[in-house]
Amino acid sequence: MSTVLLTGVGAGGIIIRRALRSSHGSAHEESQERWRAVTINRPPEQVAPQGRWPDPIAQLGDTVEVQIRPAPGGKGTELVARLRHPGGSGAVDATSRARGETPQQAVRSALRQAKQLIEVGEVLKVDPAPHGKRRHTPGGRLLEAATKRAGQEGVL
Repeated sequence: MSTVLLTGVGAGGIIIRRALRSSHGSAHEESQERWRAVTINRPPEQVAPQGRWPDPIAQLGDTVEVQIRPAPGGKGTELVARLRHPGGSGAVDATSRARGETPQQAVRSALRQAKQLIEVGEVLKVDPAPHGKRRHTPGGRLLEAATKRAGQEGVL
């Protein structure tokens, strides 16, 4: 009885390990090749006037594929972009390395900046956190953790 149980556990472990490996690889590939999008509260002719992309997107060069389309429900315009070559090369790779981010993060950052530029007229910058000792409270710890993550994946 114990031999059967051990065999079943061992086989189950192998199946789980293989499933995790295959799902991790496909998720990584998917995240590199997927479209990233922002919805801009403007008509398409204001998003890309005379067929020109906003400056943050244009700086990425031809290493990104960019499209505009009407947002669902007629609520503005979607500006979408993805890397042409997910391995990273050219303007996106150089820009992202200079900022200490991945090429995918550079595309996301350029989309956010383009949205701000079109809707507000300038790219908004976050003031740095004050320096010095802070009291360690549960809310403060949560804010510190969110602030650290925001630099990697987006803006709070």
